[in-house]
Amino acid sequence: MSINSEEFYSVLASRMKASAIREILKIIQRSNVISLAGGMPDPATFPTEELNEAAKQIFAKDSARALQYSSTEGLQELREFILNWLAEDNKKADLDNIMITSGSQQGLDLMSKVLLDPGDIVIVELPSYLAALNAFRSYGGEMVGIPMDDKGMRMDILEETLNQLKTEGKKVKFIYTISNFQNPAGVTMSLPRRKRILEIARKFEVFILEDNPYDKLRFEGEPIPSIYSLGNEGYVISLGTFSKILCPGLRLAWILGDKEIIEKLVIMKQATDLCTTILNQLIAYEYCRQNDIDKNIESNVQIYRKKRDVMLESLDKYFPSEASWTKPEGGFFVFVTLPEYINTDEMFLEAIEEKVAYVSGAPFFANGKGQNTMRLSFCYPKEKDIEEGIKKLGQVIKKKIKN
Repeated sequence: MSINSEEFYSVLASRMKASAIREILKIIQRSNVISLAGGMPDPATFPTEELNEAAKQIFAKDSARALQYSSTEGLQELREFILNWLAEDNKKADLDNIMITSGSQQGLDLMSKVLLDPGDIVIVELPSYLAALNAFRSYGGEMVGIPMDDKGMRMDILEETLNQLKTEGKKVKFIYTISNFQNPAGVTMSLPRRKRILEIARKFEVFILEDNPYDKLRFEGEPIPSIYSLGNEGYVISLGTFSKILCPGLRLAWILGDKEIIEKLVIMKQATDLCTTILNQLIAYEYCRQNDIDKNIESNVQIYRKKRDVMLESLDKYFPSEASWTKPEGGFFVFVTLPEYINTDEMFLEAIEEKVAYVSGAPFFANGKGQNTMRLSFCYPKEKDIEEGIKKLGQVIKKKIKN
């Protein structure tokens, strides 16, 4: 007789569901499919030789340190490098304002642990990053979504919603936004709205959690100051990562925030994994010390810009006129909206039969909508596969269009 494990699961374990994207990737790996689904960086952007040389030097001169435990806050040299590298965005930050995490997903998890009690409200964009929604949900957070347009989150609706929640006696803990080249929508919050969201946060006394993994991957247009750099009263917590600009395998990211918040996050991290692996931190630091990371990023931008252009040109060529999509100025993603009578979740298996995959949009919507949307990623596939995949997907969609 086997044990009935369901009786033993915690409320947290029972609440969690598998990532829709991870489940899709399992299907793709079992078949010869062109994947426009996962947001994985192109391996051609990884500075393999330079990282290899950095690792060799570390083991040659500092192996004992590289194989030891580290401080929970993270390697001091790496934290100092990040602060100096991002000085324009973090003018008033010092070592007490930054910690290293094992990927930005851990940052989302730690923020949820520190700020959320069951029933607390998190304001999110419609749509928003799926793994962030899962992190907030796992600690009992209740998501309230705010629509976006091509300039980002609608500030008028945000303020109306916060007023309504305050009237209802609901506790809003933070506003979560991906300010640059948003995942999944690809849009960027304009400077006036960044200033406005700070005013709203001050008015209602709520934190802003600014997730900023794609900031350096701008293909066109002028860079916009981060929300974190515009506000200095402790309202903004910023997440950054090496995953999209160096490589995801090192699992290195950082959190910038008020000293008191960082102290709490450090305590929570101590209960999670004690510390981020020192070996990977040393490799990243040695790489950054010896190489021009901005030059590597610019090379990556050239690669991704070409792929973005191929996807947008292919969408114009092969998708029906009834479809619309975003035109990102950077990042990894294009978001497609189809007629409301088309369910992209139901259509997914038909696309797989044609050997092309995407991510259905509904899981990105905290309000349960978005069934007629999909996320397309141009970052990983080759340019020829992007065009072929869009062509195949266009054929699938055209069969669904009502005359």
